[in-house]
Amino acid sequence: MGYTLCVLGCGTMGVAITSGVLASIHAPALVLPAAKWNSHTPGTFTPDPSTSSLPSRFIACVTRPESAQKLDLTFPRGQVEVTLGQNVKSVEEADVVLLCCKPQLAHSILQEEGMKEALEGKLLISILAGVTIAQLSDWVPSTTRVIRAMPNTPCRIREGMTIVSTLPPSMTADRDRTILLQIFSSIGRVRILDEKHFDACTALSGSGPAFACIFLEAMADGGVMMGLPRAEALELAAQTLQGAARMALQPGAHPAQIKDSVTTPGGCTIAGLLALEDGRVRSTIARAIQVATERASELGQPAKK
Repeated sequence: MGYTLCVLGCGTMGVAITSGVLASIHAPALVLPAAKWNSHTPGTFTPDPSTSSLPSRFIACVTRPESAQKLDLTFPRGQVEVTLGQNVKSVEEADVVLLCCKPQLAHSILQEEGMKEALEGKLLISILAGVTIAQLSDWVPSTTRVIRAMPNTPCRIREGMTIVSTLPPSMTADRDRTILLQIFSSIGRVRILDEKHFDACTALSGSGPAFACIFLEAMADGGVMMGLPRAEALELAAQTLQGAARMALQPGAHPAQIKDSVTTPGGCTIAGLLALEDGRVRSTIARAIQVATERASELGQPAKK
């Protein structure tokens, strides 16, 4: 038997994670077992076929009736229990709590009457941008084991990238490690980084899909401009970006090498690259990450009066 996972504030990311984990349970041939430390590539994880620990019960908490109705339509009947305005009761029944609310709501939710008692001795995984472990630890009982994770929306199709904060001493228990890594390795890649990098990870990985889609859409628009049908132009652009990304993830690969390998003297690729450089595409994209990082650092802070 598995454990009960409560998704506290089941919005876009809560749905994405829950959908990904459910997919890994109901598609056993594709399940990525619990991850273990990969000594060959520091900071990454690889599947460990000897262990498995996934939820057997899901509780999704929301506060608005329309959100509850949407979740009822999103998840197959009977797979996820949707609760409306019952945060404390849901946490009481859970073994692991995934905090997915808006960052500015975290304090009020965790200060609800009875919430501290409900969180006693439990594992709390926060995916909130800008809200630090120190802040969360001040709002929950000392026996609550707090960890931060930063997944992105492709986890819904099990192609996610999740950053997990360095595991504190309280996370040395094998069960905690297995639960944490099983959840996120079942929906994509996992990497451990110090918490100080989380704002940059939020911008690069969390906001990154939106930035990538802008580039993808622009490529498709260029194809349409040159006469391609819209559907085919979009398929070509999407598959091209997916293939290039997979190549860049190969051991020893580097984006510059991939670029150079298709850039022949006097060819069409170098002509297009020069047009991109004329538009300052590199600095514009890099600045977008910088600005998004700065904004991420503000999300968990109290509103200025």
